[in-house]
Amino acid sequence: STHLGHSFPTRRSSICLIARRLSPTFKHIIATDPSPSMIKQARSSIADRPEFSNIDFRQASAESLDDIPSGSVDAIIAGQAAHWFDFTKVWPELSRVVRKEGTVAFWGYKDNIFVEHPKATAILDRYCYAMEEGMMGPYWEQPGRNKLRDLYREIVPPAEEWEGVERKEYEPATTGKAKGHGEVVMAKRMTLREVEGYTRTFSAFVNWAEANPDRKSRHDGGEGDLVDDLFDAMVAAEPKWKEAGDKWRDVEVEMEWGSVMLMARKK
Repeated sequence: STHLGHSFPTRRSSICLIARRLSPTFKHIIATDPSPSMIKQARSSIADRPEFSNIDFRQASAESLDDIPSGSVDAIIAGQAAHWFDFTKVWPELSRVVRKEGTVAFWGYKDNIFVEHPKATAILDRYCYAMEEGMMGPYWEQPGRNKLRDLYREIVPPAEEWEGVERKEYEPATTGKAKGHGEVVMAKRMTLREVEGYTRTFSAFVNWAEANPDRKSRHDGGEGDLVDDLFDAMVAAEPKWKEAGDKWRDVEVEMEWGSVMLMARKK
């Protein structure tokens, strides 16, 4: 059996996707999320799908796994979630429910990088993380975002209970594809139109938009929002994008994401 943990806050839960990918490998999967709406959505997505009958979606947090018997779990997996955990409570719970020689695996991904465009990448980073007015920096949920940006380095499995600790990290670079440190896990060739749409899914942008309802995107008939400002600045800084004129959204770019996987085995 395995337990798949997911923790608030997320705006787009990956719990269902991960559980379904794990389904062929494990006999029984308990997939948790603190949000009742996420659990409802996940359950409906596998209704009338007998191939996923081994998945049990439950509303719960990683800090409280009271309904899972001690020593009953082979693997604990947290996808894009461990940076929200209170590990003063989580490690004791994981140590209780995971059997001897069972495993934990936490994975996450952080900022996307234009690997062939350092100027655009620097502008994107500023708009995402500068704390000044008009930037997304103040709107990230903390301290979770900073833990993720640091690739979970402050998450340390207690040595008295866990061994065989492994970390696999990738830090992208702006000197070309796969030129960063480590092994690439997440990469995609995208149009700038797709990158623009993706940027509007950032939780920090969603929070900024909620705090600035008067700033509507040009697409929605407004004078422009923060993402419009961001892409104006990036297009102006990148000659090939600027040369494309009104068709700059059709320009294709190579994107990579920083990523981390942290694994450990129960003693």
